[in-house]
This record gives sequence, structure tokens and C-alpha cells, in this order.
Amino acid sequence: MNSEGVISPRSDLELPGADADADIDAGAGTGIDGPAPVSRVPDHRAVDDLPRRTVVVEFAGARGGVAPLTWGQASIWRLTTWRGDDDPYFNMPWTLPVYGRRDLEVVLGAVRRLLERHETLRTNFRQGPEGMAQHVARSGRLVVEIVESGDGRPMGVARRVAEGLAAGVFDYAGELPVRCAVVTVGGRPRAVAFGLSHLAADGGALDLLAADWRDLLAGAEGNVPGWQPMDQARFEHEGEGVARGERAFRHWRSVLERAPRSMFDYPPGPGEEPRFVRVRMVSAALGVAAEAVARRWGVSSASVLTTASAVLLSVLTGHRRVTMQLIAANRHDARIGALVGPAAQDGVFALELPPGGTLAEATRIGHRQALTAYRHALYEPLRLMAMREELGRERGGPIDLSAYFNDTRGGGDWPDLPAVEPPGDPAAIAALTARTTFSVVGSWEHVDATTAQFITGQARDACELHLLADTAYLPRTTVYALLRGMETLLVRAVAEDVPLDTVVELCGVAPVERPRAGNVPEPGYGPSFDPLPVPAAPA
Repeated sequence: MNSEGVISPRSDLELPGADADADIDAGAGTGIDGPAPVSRVPDHRAVDDLPRRTVVVEFAGARGGVAPLTWGQASIWRLTTWRGDDDPYFNMPWTLPVYGRRDLEVVLGAVRRLLERHETLRTNFRQGPEGMAQHVARSGRLVVEIVESGDGRPMGVARRVAEGLAAGVFDYAGELPVRCAVVTVGGRPRAVAFGLSHLAADGGALDLLAADWRDLLAGAEGNVPGWQPMDQARFEHEGEGVARGERAFRHWRSVLERAPRSMFDYPPGPGEEPRFVRVRMVSAALGVAAEAVARRWGVSSASVLTTASAVLLSVLTGHRRVTMQLIAANRHDARIGALVGPAAQDGVFALELPPGGTLAEATRIGHRQALTAYRHALYEPLRLMAMREELGRERGGPIDLSAYFNDTRGGGDWPDLPAVEPPGDPAAIAALTARTTFSVVGSWEHVDATTAQFITGQARDACELHLLADTAYLPRTTVYALLRGMETLLVRAVAEDVPLDTVVELCGVAPVERPRAGNVPEPGYGPSFDPLPVPAAPA
């Protein structure tokens, strides 16, 4: 590590050539091409009123190499390229506290060891003869900002700094996928802020890095992780993962052969400007109710929420067979569970609602279907896209899968929900609905392949449920109705087994009005197609 001082990032740092006996995995190269990666600090303005300087942290890991992209990396790469090279939408701001009284040298040393231990933090992504590849550098330099927080709370300042670090686009081919700043109080480090490319990590990887961070600050070195993205790439392209990918491929095909061409096969309205809106509901009642019925029905609270969202989409769209994509962490395998890198992919969930059935029956079916979807969510994404296109041609048009459920809770529960007396009492749970709040948390002009995405948030004392929606197909009033409908449906389920045929009346979610005969859109007409200019659907 260099002595402290103002040091700008450089692009002319040459990486020493690979040793002859280097451990190069995945058979896609013999070393690192081009200059060693360096980090850069984007021109962010969030904390310009605070004193700052930069230092350089030099790192040298155990190995470097070139390998194909993992399937998780390829899934993120497709999303980032869809939005364009100048869009930081998928970048992740992230903060960590500095535990104990550590001086700057110790904190920077822990940052250095974090990069040395985890190859994903020193990986570039470059186009080669065989397609996109991950290039892991053995060594390089990380430029770290030192920000004095002044009178501000260190973690609050760190969050602002992290937002600034994540606001600038990454140069995937030449820049480290991580940016870093240390927030100090009176010169003593109190927090660390990061801006991360989603190609380097997902939510599960951040949990692993956070656990590592505490140990590294305490001086514990531990063994270098034995499973890195290059190892995962070999697993997927040459090892056991090949058969697993084939099973996933067959499952997806069997579902898509029977799926509705689109859940949203009705004419769009004018939509808002920006077109996509994300609304958040925070409901203690929904969390308590979901856990109560999950225990009674012998399923997970995630399956309760997934099935309830599918039921409401069925009521809205008129499809009794509901197809959604579930965001799968893909970390139930012990090796992938310890992988610091992106592993999440989409699973496909299909639920045929039983005629004359109840919510309890539907949820037990939905639980099994969700487990099947998560089990088959590790696959080669480009091949799957090609299969979807082939099936679309066979069925007369593209297959739209723009309904999602994404459970982002780390432990799959809410540890601090309010207690009700007596436990499980329907009236006491219903009374909690008075606390429920709603807010709009963002709007965008473009969101890839999404018409309706239900997302659980990180709140611990309530169910924080978001709905990201295309307002051309789900006007804002419908978004609020679906969120409130989730709460109403599950709170009522605590008191009685709700018949599916009563959900329309109970939840107040109005089914869409279809065009009259002679003005019927083609089967599968929806957001994956070029919409015709039609008037707004009646409110």
C-alpha cells in the first residue's frame, strides 16, 4: 500500500505476465491481457462540502485467469447491455461499519485483503473470439476516497457517498467493478462506502462479503475461498452443472409450451410519464397474516405471498393459468452458497388455479410449483432466450413473461413483527391494517421486460411490499388496489379459508375490460409486442 497522498487513477499500469505454473481455470486463456485494472472515482457531488482526499491500495491475489462468463454473470450482462452503456441503473451502493477502534491503515488493509480474497472484485469483462469472458487480474490498484464526515452521522454520510460512487457507469473492460471510500470522524475510520457493479455481486454475495469484512478487520485471514466465478464457469460449462442446466431447460420448455402467450393480452392505456412506477406498501398486518397462514398451511411465507400475487393477477387479467418469473438466489448448493459473485437468475412459476378452489388449496399447489421453479433456475441464459424465440414462432408470436415475484428478504421472514393477543387472533391482526402506509419510491421511462413485479423489501417489523408496474397496463389506481388487495386477502385468510371465486368482491380488484368482438387483439398481445394506438381502457 502506498503512503497516503492525492493519487489519481492511472491507465498505464502494466500487469506482470502470468507465471508458467499459474492456476488458470476454465480453459479459456493463459493469462491476463492488457493493463492491470484500476478503479476510478466518479464525479459525484453528494458530499462536496466535506473534506476529502484519495489514497491508493495496491493488491495482489493468488491467481488470475480468463474464463467464460458464469450463467449468473451472463444474466446480468444481458440486463446491463439492454439499458445501454451509459446507464448505471443496476449499480449497487453499499455500506459497512468499521467495527471497533481501527486506524486507517487497518481499514485499508482489510479492503486490500477483500479484493485479494475475492476474484470477482478484480474482474473485467471483455469481448473475445468465443464471446464475452471474465478476465481476473492478479494485481491492480484501488483508488480510495477518504471523506471526513464532520458533524454528520458516519453511516448516513457513507450512504450518501455510496450513492455517489454507484451513480457513475462502469467501464467493464478496463475498470475494477468496485469503488470505495472510507468515512472518518476526526481522522478515525467509522464506515466504508462502496459502489459496486452488479456484475461483481448480488444480494447473497454482499452478505458473504459483510461476514468477511468483520473477520478481516479483526485481523483474521482465513483460507482463500475455494469456489470463485472461474470455478463456477467450469462447473457450468464442463462439470456437473451441464446436466443441471439441461434439466432446467426441459422444465422451462414444458412450462412455456402451456403458458399464456401473455398475462397482459389486452389493449394498453396511455400510461404515465414516466411510464413505470414503483409503489411501496408497509403493512405489519400483511406480515403477521402471511406468517399465520403459512404455519397453518405448512408452507413458507414466500409461497403465501407469491400465490396471493398470482391470484390477484388472475382476477385482474382473467387468466386462470398464471405464469410468473421468480428471482432465484441459486444458493442452495453449498459451493454456490459460498460464491462471491452474481448467482441469481429467473425461475419460471406456473399456477393453474383450481376451479371452485380456495386460497389454501391454491397456496399448497403454489408452494410446490415455487420450489420447482427455484430448483430449475440455473441455466445458460442465451440458450434459453433462443428457445423462447423458437417457441414463440411455433405458437404464433413472442411469449411474454413480464410478471415477476422477487423475495429479497435475507432470512425469509420478519423477525420483529408486532405481537398480537391472543396469538393469531383475526380481529387483532385486522386492527393492524390501520398502521399500513403507502408511498411512491420511484418512476422510470423504461424497465426491461416488466409489466408487474412484486418485490418484498428489507423491513424487519412489517411486510414491505413493492409493486413495480407499467402504468399503460396497470394504472396507478390498479397498483394501489393490488397492494391493498394482498393485505385484505391474507388478513381475511386468517379468519376463514377464502374461496377463490370471492376474491373479486373481497379485494376490490376490477377485472380488465376486454375489447368487444371485432376489436380483439391477437393472442398474446401485450407489453412484449408493438402496441397498437388504442384509447385508454375505462377506469
